[in-house]
Amino acid sequence: MEHAVLAAVASPRRREILRLVWTGEMAAGDIAAAMPDVTFGAVSLQLRALENAGLVVCRPDQKNRFYKAKREALGSLGKSLERMWDDALWRLKLAAQLEASRRGPAPRRKHHKLTHSHKKKGMPR
Repeated sequence: MEHAVLAAVASPRRREILRLVWTGEMAAGDIAAAMPDVTFGAVSLQLRALENAGLVVCRPDQKNRFYKAKREALGSLGKSLERMWDDALWRLKLAAQLEASRRGPAPRRKHHKLTHSHKKKGMPR
């Protein structure tokens, strides 16, 4: 499978967009509305990446752009995605991934070694 396709489906947001447009056409605005924690501009960038990878087709219509998944472009990976989308545990994992990507990377914490203070020789206990 082509690297661009694998890179496109590696993103939880792009997988969610693919799920939304898997069974039919959807306007870009409706896709963005289904992802309220993301700006329209961010959704637009994800749609462009999916389009560049050949995974969605865009149909402009006056002021709207409608997107639909090109299911055949995913081949057997499409069947795996369908099984994943049907799995309730996957939906929970996706929600966690989307929340994590919304928050950004966790701050790095420094690990400090615990030291034990030793009493000096000859000092009372």
